[in-house]
Order: sequence, then C-alpha cells, then structure tokens
Amino acid sequence: MTPPKPASRPDKVSLWRYFKLFRKDILSAQPHRLYRAWMAEFRTPFFSSYLINQPELVDKVLKKQPDQFPKSERISEGLRPLLGNSVFLTNGKTWKRQRRIIDPAFDGGRLKDTYPAMLDAANAAVERLRPLAGTELECEQFTSYAAADVIFRTLFSVPIDHKIAAEVFDKFHRYQRAQPLLNLAALFPLPKWAPRFHSSETKRNAKEIRFLIKQLTADRAKQIAAGCAPNDLATKIMTTPDPATGQCFGQDEMVDQVAIFFLAGHETSASALAWTLYLMALYPDWQDNVANEAQSLFDQGFTTIPRLKLSRDVFREALRLYPPVPMMVRENTCPVTFRDRVVSEGSQIVISPWHLHRHERLWENPDAFDPARWETENGRSCQRDAFIPFSAGARVCPGAGFAMIEGPLLLSMLLKSFRFELIEGREPVPVAHLTVRSKDGIWLRVRER
Repeated sequence: MTPPKPASRPDKVSLWRYFKLFRKDILSAQPHRLYRAWMAEFRTPFFSSYLINQPELVDKVLKKQPDQFPKSERISEGLRPLLGNSVFLTNGKTWKRQRRIIDPAFDGGRLKDTYPAMLDAANAAVERLRPLAGTELECEQFTSYAAADVIFRTLFSVPIDHKIAAEVFDKFHRYQRAQPLLNLAALFPLPKWAPRFHSSETKRNAKEIRFLIKQLTADRAKQIAAGCAPNDLATKIMTTPDPATGQCFGQDEMVDQVAIFFLAGHETSASALAWTLYLMALYPDWQDNVANEAQSLFDQGFTTIPRLKLSRDVFREALRLYPPVPMMVRENTCPVTFRDRVVSEGSQIVISPWHLHRHERLWENPDAFDPARWETENGRSCQRDAFIPFSAGARVCPGAGFAMIEGPLLLSMLLKSFRFELIEGREPVPVAHLTVRSKDGIWLRVRER
C-alpha cells in the first residue's frame, strides 16, 4: 500500500492541456517524467521557466548564490494583499534587515521558552477531540484549528478562542480556500499599473485579517510601553532592534510579519499534521509505535522533545511525501548556465520539494511511506541533498525549528490518547491550494485509546 498521489501523472502534456490542468490543480499537471528529470524547461510566449531537480543546481540557487536568484515577483503578486511587504515576499536589503530582527526570536533558547504554550495548545487539542471520539473527523479543519491555537498562544499569549484570534482564524480559513497557489500574474507579464486579478473575496478577507492583526499589534505596543507585556514571540520581535540600524519594526511592517507568521506557522503546520494523521491511519503499526513512545516519554518538560524520535521520523516522512509548500520560484538576475544550457536573465527558476522529495534517481522507493529510511545511508544522504520542506540556505524558513517541535509534539499527544482509522471510500487526493491539501478533506474515524 502506497500513500495517495495527485489525480494524474500524465506521461505527455501539450501546452494547452498543461494550462488547463495547471488552472485546476498544479500538482496533477506535472508529467511523470519530471520525477526523473534533473532539469526541465517550460516556455510561454512571455518568459521561460526551468524546473531544477539536480541537487547541485538547487544548492547553487538556494545556498551558494541566493542574491543572484531572488524570490520571483510573479509569485508574490498572489499573496501581496494579505502579506504586504512581509519577510516571505521581500528581497535584497529589505529582506536582510527583516531577518536580522526576526531570527533571534526563533533561536534555540527562545524555542525552549515557547514549549509550555505549545504543550497547552496540544492539551487543548486533545480535549477538543475527546467528545468526537467514535465519529468521523475532517482532519484538515481540526489540525488548522490546533495549529492556529499554537500560533496565537506562542505569538500573543492568547488561545484560539480569544475573540480577535477566533475572527482571524475564521477569515483566514475563507481566504485560503479562495486563494489559488498562483495568481494569473505568475503566468503573464503585467505592468505595475495593471490590475492583479485578485477576487473581491480575496481582497476583502485580506483587508479584514490585516485590520484584526493591527488591533493585536497595537494592543501589544501599548503593553510594551507600559512595561506589562508578556514575554512571548510578539514582544520579542517588536522589541528587537535591527543591529545594523538600531530601528525596530514599525506598526504596519509588524502587521506584515504577523500575517506571514500566521500563514507559515498555521497553514503549513496544519497541512503537515493532517497528512501525518492520515499516514498513521494508513499504517497502524507505525501509529501504535508512536503512541507507545508517547506514553513512556511525556511529563518530562522540554527534555521530552529530543526523545520523541519515532514521532519526529514519522513527521519528517510526512513532510517528504506531502511538503506543505510544493514549489518555490526564484528569478535569475543575470544569464546563467545550467547543465550546458544558457538560462536567460529574468527566467523563472522553479524548485519543487514535491518533485525533489519523490525523485526516482535520488530516493530509494520514493513513493513509499518509510520513516525508517532516515536511519539508512540513502536517507541521510537525501536529507542533506534532497529534502527541503522549509527551503534551504539563507532563506530557510526561520520557523523550521519551531515546526519540528510543534509537529512531533502535537502528533504524539494526539496518538497518546486516540487511534485514527481509515474510512472506506474516502481516500484523500492531494491538491495545491496555498499549501498541499486534500481535494475533499482528509476524513478519518477517531477512537479513544
């Protein structure tokens, strides 16, 4: 039994069919040959895109020459209404200044400080699930709520049922279902004055979310000024000056950053945890092993986290098979040669964790769920060279360490108390929204252990 794949992996795709599939679901549009190719070119009348799977090329773009390959403005267009000039979208000096302020909040010692809030959120998730034992559960909605609770508790020291937090969650849920992975501006060159084809619903939800976040940051600024702010991530970020300029984030820029923290820290974590629960139902022996590990290790504080080895390997394997962000796009700023082919300035460079993590020339049995692979020579090699769920290099997600604590913690706490089982006829089909989600949700039956 292998985990589900997208609706299709066509052998050959004409430009017209690719465009139709692309609009429906970017994952199903990808031909099978891309899971073996080191590089592929995709031409439009306006620009060329190059998918790169060869580890040396990925390393060059993400690690060795990141300034030559900034984030593509084409991809930024689709997220601009919500994220403004957040660290996820900016480039160059602006991005470097933002990272200098943000990174200290996510260092190792700071993550240890967030553990009690994460544990409270995990316990709250268990209690919310307890009345649902014996029923069929749509896991994506449940994990979205749990991950949002983690973010609000660690960022603003409030639970998800806080009035503003609950409103942000509700409006973001609508936003993420209405917003495709790629806006039309990603496919066609548009002048700055041209409309960006954002739906009225997308713009309205983004505006309302940003208004609510502005309320939270304004309240926190008052608490900081009064000397009574809680010692959480928001306080840390808002009071950390840029070591190069001595300036902190202004209020509007802090709204941008909180928007991406919520997007990256909630949407991606929810996707990863939901797919992990499905894989646990698909492989009940692994589920029992993780549950047994959790039974024996908890109630030891933060020292529990490094000892959740099985849970971490299972979560990592879910990230490999279902990377929350399936594709990343860079733009080269000057001509470059890849595999004896000249890639012209302005071309789009697509780095796809979805393909790289399932690449047939890199991974042993790439479509199989096998958490034990991480202890093999092939698994260790691929973890270094072909595993980038959080990107890599200078632009690696600052919350990567946060996610690798949150995911195994929530998984272990849930499996410690509950068993998740498959429902016949409800196999999920992965599609790309803002993250990799299931076309019709991930439905599992949940039972109390």
